[in-house]
Amino acid sequence: MKLLHVDSSITGPRSVSRELSSLIVKKLGGSEQHDITYRDIVADDLPHFTAVTAPSAHPLSKAAPILDPLQQSKRDTSDAVLREFVDADIVVIGVPMYNFTLPSELKAWIDRLIVPGTTFRYGSNGPEGLAGNKRVILAIARGGVYGEQSAFRSAEHAESFLRVALGFIGVKNIETIVAEGLNMADAREKAILSAREAVEQLAA
Repeated sequence: MKLLHVDSSITGPRSVSRELSSLIVKKLGGSEQHDITYRDIVADDLPHFTAVTAPSAHPLSKAAPILDPLQQSKRDTSDAVLREFVDADIVVIGVPMYNFTLPSELKAWIDRLIVPGTTFRYGSNGPEGLAGNKRVILAIARGGVYGEQSAFRSAEHAESFLRVALGFIGVKNIETIVAEGLNMADAREKAILSAREAVEQLAA
């Protein structure tokens, strides 16, 4: 099976989401069980979504049909990002929450996946997702507490956004591992330990 592993944290080795996403891949069997593609979209410096950086399959790309070598390289990367996602059976995403939402790099990655005719289409009953045959696991790290019982639940726009965006293109099998309260000294270690234990409970 093909497994796509995506990281988006800007904090490098101190990142909890990176630790959790790596643990999830290991729990699922790692390279011994899967053909793994790893994409660090921060290290890649994935640019924002434009007519130039849109995948070739996206209608918006037709607005920039002639590209210089640097622009072509950016489009080639976008084509690869889309292909990696479409081809994957399992997708593991490290998701830190910054300022109530996704890192901008992760939003740029998602923008390359929502492509009419490739990952969704409009039918007689409205939009229909075409990329639903996947298992997606989100490794979420949050500084505050935004769970179901939290007074700040309505301010959470990272996991909620990903569920909407991935659901739009047909992905229904979404699992989450969450470590939250990481900026609270008395909660951090317990949150990380709980998340690690949750990884161990994942079905391989």
